Amino acid sequence: MLKFAATALLIVPLMILATLQPTFAEEAKLLRSIAISGHGEVQAVPDLAQVSMGVTSFGKTAREALDGNTKAMQNLLASLKSAGIDNKDITTSNFSVGPRFDYGENNGQPPKLVGYDVNNMVTAIVRQTDKLGAVLDKAVSAGSNQINGITFTVSTADLLLDEARKTAIAEARRKAEIYAGAGGFALGNIFSVSEGGGYQPPVVYATKARAESADVPIAQGEQTLSVDVNVVWEIK
Repeated sequence: MLKFAATALLIVPLMILATLQPTFAEEAKLLRSIAISGHGEVQAVPDLAQVSMGVTSFGKTAREALDGNTKAMQNLLASLKSAGIDNKDITTSNFSVGPRFDYGENNGQPPKLVGYDVNNMVTAIVRQTDKLGAVLDKAVSAGSNQINGITFTVSTADLLLDEARKTAIAEARRKAEIYAGAGGFALGNIFSVSEGGGYQPPVVYATKARAESADVPIAQGEQTLSVDVNVVWEIK
């Protein structure tokens, strides 16, 4: 009886394995695939500029420093508005009041309080980049003594990236068809598509300045918007 039972137990797994073998073969056939990457990119001249600017003021008292800073900031904001920048495009990004100490030679003596610094910064969006030089010139003339950086962007980046996506898919298919022709197989349905993308630093070019203009010279450059895709095809 024991011998018969052991034989029966052995037969059952073999029957299950025999039943599953065609399924494994079919799955292995379905999983025959080829994965190819494609790259697409577009170049565009930025049409938006974001500028961080403001005023740092010093006074013997915090009140004196604040009053001087407030007056200068009012002039700065007025200059931005006169340059055509809308209120919604001007945002306070930093405001601080802090003491200033004179450490001198120290010699074991505590630092001496000499006054206070007030810093007020705004971020402004300039929607007409050809006027950015004039905006900066007016800001400095109005009293801004802090300009920390300019960032250029493309307002239609989403639409441009859609064109880059089409280029990337076409590039991936072109390469896949080359492999298919060389390997003697045909491309089937697409199993999957994954996307990656990146921003490349702008290629800077100088714009022609007007001889009569004394505006700050600005080079906005050209940005590259790119998309990388990885496409997996079924192999027939």
